[in-house]
Amino acid sequence: MNKSPETRAAEERIGKDLRALMHLPGLSGHEGRVRNAISAMLRDMGLSTRTDRLGNLTATIEGTRDAPSVMFITHMDQLGFVVRKIEKDGFVRVERLGGVPERALAAQPVLLCVGEGKDVAGIIANKSHHATTPEEKYKVLPYQDIYIDTGLGSAEAVRAAGVDIGTPVVYLPNVVELAGGRIAGTSIDDRAGCAVLLELARRFAKSAVPPTVHLVFSVQEEFNLRGAIPAVNALRPDIAIQIDLILATDTPDMAHRGEVTLGGGPAMALYSFHGRGTLNGTLPHPALVRLLEATAQKHGLPLQRSAHIGALTETSYVQLANEGVAVIDAGFPCRYTHSALEVCDIADLASLANLLEKATGAVDAGFSLDRDDYVS
Repeated sequence: MNKSPETRAAEERIGKDLRALMHLPGLSGHEGRVRNAISAMLRDMGLSTRTDRLGNLTATIEGTRDAPSVMFITHMDQLGFVVRKIEKDGFVRVERLGGVPERALAAQPVLLCVGEGKDVAGIIANKSHHATTPEEKYKVLPYQDIYIDTGLGSAEAVRAAGVDIGTPVVYLPNVVELAGGRIAGTSIDDRAGCAVLLELARRFAKSAVPPTVHLVFSVQEEFNLRGAIPAVNALRPDIAIQIDLILATDTPDMAHRGEVTLGGGPAMALYSFHGRGTLNGTLPHPALVRLLEATAQKHGLPLQRSAHIGALTETSYVQLANEGVAVIDAGFPCRYTHSALEVCDIADLASLANLLEKATGAVDAGFSLDRDDYVS
């Protein structure tokens, strides 16, 4: 397919930002390096930023007319571990932070985040195959039983390197270029969302839209999904749109879960529910469902639909703030989520940016959030 110069340029910008952000570690509660990088990018666009006490980074672009205000949210943090014990022989035990899939951990390289230029590389140990018993062959170790080998041979040496109880640990930052503009690696969830929001910031900074737009790069999403609450309470938006992954269902193991395909363009979630202990989820506001549908149809843009159990975003809690916020999850298809090698398609990210830019431009003074206006 022949792409316009504008599309190719957007994909290049988004891909460049995504790769840069994927190389930065940012465990929940330790997002500083990611936040500083994004803040610098926003300043280069002429946008001022502020950071609240929790660590959320916000930039606001005032609208041109009286219209419902729009907050975009995308999270900067990633899942991983924190050090809980250092064995006397130097092996490191960890606690899991976020939905880390234990079956994807054996032999993974990790990074113990001491400080920029001081980080310590390690690997999650995998028992030597030659000594593995038949009973162990198909067993997945619970995270409590794994240990990290840094090569340092004693607890004293590990601590001397700056590692201690509470040190954050993430998958070793990694970017793998795949065919067809697809990219694999660490923290695509949700550095891809950050890259899309940075692209929107560029566009909104050059050409303001009717509503006031708040760009929120949030923290601690992987920890408890509530990190954006201080931002929403301070900004009091009328609308909140979450930019995050949507589960791709085009692989053999996921085909029964839905119809979202990688490379098929952005998607919106019509229903999400955690279903595993967290009794929460999001049913999007009908005005925003109609907005995205109408925008896609008007501009000939793709828009996929998703309904799933097992994943949540911050809209689950943002929707309950203040007098209530109209919310929707708009995202990009993603494969192999929460593993060390997630996969997305750069073209989907650029298409998502186009959809959200044009949808925001349609939120004017006459845009209704009265649910009774959408009763069919």
